[in-house]
Amino acid sequence: MSKNIRTPAVDHLFEAILSLKDSEECYTFFEDICTVNELLSLSQRFEVAKMLRNNKTYLEIAEKTGASTATISRVNRSLNYGNDGYDMVFSRIGNKITED
Repeated sequence: MSKNIRTPAVDHLFEAILSLKDSEECYTFFEDICTVNELLSLSQRFEVAKMLRNNKTYLEIAEKTGASTATISRVNRSLNYGNDGYDMVFSRIGNKITED
């Protein structure tokens, strides 16, 4: 990544996120800090990652999530060559990553 995201401002944001106690607090905070489209984009990427880890095809993922093949490809690249953030979270939430 070309830009350094490790800044005091990002540290403060993460501290704020880590202070949230439950889903309702997350909704309250994220509805204030993100636009609806930003939040939906983040959640879409997370759904794409789950589906990729569940061996779904790009076509299946695009049909279910509405994500473009470019988005699916970027998420796939992160899963395969990123910092393992998705997999860290998936391992912590366990069977919750299975499809609904």
